[in-house]
Amino acid sequence: MNDISVIIPTWNRANSIEKAVCSALHQTVPPLEVLVCDDGSTDNTEALIRGIKDSRVQWVPGIHSGLPAVPRNRGIQASKGDWLAFLDSDDAWLAEKLEKQLELAKVLGCKAVSSNALRFLPGKGIQGNLLDWDKERICFADLMQENQIICSSTLVHKSLFQTVIGFPAEPGVIEDYALWLRVATQTDFAYVAEPLLIYQDDPANSVRSIVTSYVWMQRKEIFKNFLAWASEQGLEVSFSSEAGAQYRKALRKIEKHR
Repeated sequence: MNDISVIIPTWNRANSIEKAVCSALHQTVPPLEVLVCDDGSTDNTEALIRGIKDSRVQWVPGIHSGLPAVPRNRGIQASKGDWLAFLDSDDAWLAEKLEKQLELAKVLGCKAVSSNALRFLPGKGIQGNLLDWDKERICFADLMQENQIICSSTLVHKSLFQTVIGFPAEPGVIEDYALWLRVATQTDFAYVAEPLLIYQDDPANSVRSIVTSYVWMQRKEIFKNFLAWASEQGLEVSFSSEAGAQYRKALRKIEKHR
């Protein structure tokens, strides 16, 4: 089965949420459901969502946590589809996004898929593609070096969540990167080099703009989280060995920048 649950976390995004939801509804492969998972919005986001006349759209409320992992995990728990597609509430998919990803997943035998994206800069518009990656797969070893996966591009088979659990809801951990590492121990990500979404980029607040020492602190926390999960799951030693090497490298870099 290829039933797809779309999970959209949101917090006070009334200015963009309808565009995101409509881009999910108008796919050439229609989703089973679109779960808008709220993190305690105080604007009129709920009224806008309830005003969309499509029974596939569901409002999943929650109190404010400030952690995107929390509403995403709530969506995972509520989902009914065989595949889970994650979409941030300020991004938007192109119409053939799900169709092309399902096709490539079948061809490559992967249970996770991502893609490139068009980079949209406020006040400037679309500024080319976000990623330079040109291979048709992203494997665990690739992710050890750098996160090449855009959260709003991902499509992951729900069966994997019995093992990968969900997004880590820990302050200081980049929750999507941490989850992709877990997923990549179970399957490669098929990668569609064609941009299949419009990604709202904000360089001033992006991880890419953060000072080097803080980036290494983030990597330390990501790999620490992975190692704890790997131990709980009794994962193959090779995965922990690679992640452990990255963890120790991060510690050395942090010490160097003190």
